[in-house]
Amino acid sequence: MTKAWYSHLARAIAHFSGKPITFAIAAGVILVWIISGPLFNFSDTWQLVINTGTTIVTFLMVFLIQNTQNRDTEAIQVKLDELIRVTKGAHNALLDLEEIEEEELDAFRTKYQALAKSAREELLQGLIDTDIPEA
Repeated sequence: MTKAWYSHLARAIAHFSGKPITFAIAAGVILVWIISGPLFNFSDTWQLVINTGTTIVTFLMVFLIQNTQNRDTEAIQVKLDELIRVTKGAHNALLDLEEIEEEELDAFRTKYQALAKSAREELLQGLIDTDIPEA
């Protein structure tokens, strides 16, 4: 069986859970629970119902939202890789950068921080900061 059903379900639930009506429904459930408190003498069971319900929903939503977030992030990375690949003068070494080790990433970051600092200094001197240094 393919995993597509989970992706579609996760996407649909994440989309639905972000709508205002979903928030209103959740707030309504809480309101009904609060109003029903005196009816149940604010018993331990009354408290357990909301605690258990919200814990279960939260637990399941974490996995569904993480799934959609992972897919979105991966799609963005692929799109960025394509932009780097087709941009004249861009460094192909930056493709798939999210997969390298932390030390290598830090080295790239340091290089680009130095480049940004230099560009800001040049701007203060009235120069422009739009160029392709290696070209």
